[in-house]
Amino acid sequence: MSYVQRLHPWVVVRLLPKMQRVVVGRFRNRSDAEGHMQALKRLMPDAEFIILFDIGQPIDEESEEME
Repeated sequence: MSYVQRLHPWVVVRLLPKMQRVVVGRFRNRSDAEGHMQALKRLMPDAEFIILFDIGQPIDEESEEME
């Protein structure tokens, strides 16, 4: 996970058929993500969106990559 992505851990995701998903945007705080999701729901009422907190890779995997 890049440094910029770590600064913006809240993610708005659009859910698609067949268990697919698309990251629509990354945000620094949850309230920004919720506001963006509300606007998206007004523009695309039939689409399904969720908000996730993206923690990235587990610490064990990151330490192995650095070695």
